[in-house]
Amino acid sequence: MRKPAGWIAAVTAAALVGAGAITYAVAEDGGADTSVPSADSADAGFARDMAVHHQQAVEMSYIVRDRTTDEDVRRLAYDIAQTQANQRGMLLGWLTLWGLPKVSSDPPMTWMGMGDMSDGEDGALMPGMATDAEMRKLGTLNGKAAEVFYLQLMTDHHKGGVHMAEGCVAKCAVGVEKRLAQGMVDAQESEIQLMADMLKERGAKP
Repeated sequence: MRKPAGWIAAVTAAALVGAGAITYAVAEDGGADTSVPSADSADAGFARDMAVHHQQAVEMSYIVRDRTTDEDVRRLAYDIAQTQANQRGMLLGWLTLWGLPKVSSDPPMTWMGMGDMSDGEDGALMPGMATDAEMRKLGTLNGKAAEVFYLQLMTDHHKGGVHMAEGCVAKCAVGVEKRLAQGMVDAQESEIQLMADMLKERGAKP
């Protein structure tokens, strides 16, 4: 069953409003606690890794917007790109405020105890991320084929993102970051269901 376009817009609007509320909360948290996380903390690791994870989602979403004329897919892709670009800016902004590096010599996911599980093969740096070959393939497809491949890639991408965000909810110490992570879990789980419906409409599986 096709979701109305307004439904997608409403979900994204709610996510962006939530992001604004989180921005205000940074000041509140900062006023209550002047300590900052260490460079090897879960807070810093999540901020660095999720910023990279989000960047690929933004790139993937803009690729598919140019490969299809389907308004539902193009709107979803735009919404994901805008939301994740906004969140990425917040994560990098916190690292700047904390005076911490935006890159680390440790393997991705080390803060979750999974550094040795990131094989890095062909660009797949973290769980759910597309490989370089998959990103190139997406850029060669058009129409329904591009829609299906994007929805499949983004479903896996969101599942990996949810896993990481749940890790921050469990391990991060900064309250505002934990709240952002929980918001990511809620929003991306909803989008996973939406994408499953969109794939079903196209006769494809996640």
